[in-house]
Amino acid sequence: AVVSTQSTGTKDRMLVIEDCKNTRAVTLFLRGSNSMIVQEAKRSIWDAMCVIRNLVRDNRIVYGGGSNEISCAVAVSAAADKVPSIEQYAMRAFADALESVPMALAENSGFAPFATLAEVKSRQIKENNPRLGIDCMDNGENDMKEQHVIETLIGKKQQIMLATQLVRMILKIDDVRSPGEEE
Repeated sequence: AVVSTQSTGTKDRMLVIEDCKNTRAVTLFLRGSNSMIVQEAKRSIWDAMCVIRNLVRDNRIVYGGGSNEISCAVAVSAAADKVPSIEQYAMRAFADALESVPMALAENSGFAPFATLAEVKSRQIKENNPRLGIDCMDNGENDMKEQHVIETLIGKKQQIMLATQLVRMILKIDDVRSPGEEE
């Protein structure tokens, strides 16, 4: 191993141990102009490590930019068309809720949310390309595979399940019951 002392650019110095055999430890040294910047950097690193952890658990990915939400919304709407009962309205509401993610992306990127979503959704259906999402960086390319915009499948599943559980809890609090449910 190589042991040395390095300056951090100020009067502070740190001890650095490098080239150790069979080590699995990594140390990150964070500095910032104030504690808020350092805390934000720590949260960002924690988030990045959680993404890596999720990829180690399950290495499947989905394309981002709202493309998977649009694709799921189209599939749920198509399934709702085949349901003759009143449950089709709940399915359509779920599809609308899925579309709120790409709408928020479009709005936060400075685009007209409804027009942008409608355009991307119609292209997804017409081109049969579920990778088309919101071009937040305005690169002129809606294919999230081409833009290398990905999310972990496990993270996306957790987001949708958590949001669904939250809605069910709110409906339960408001004493809204599903058809055929006993009191």
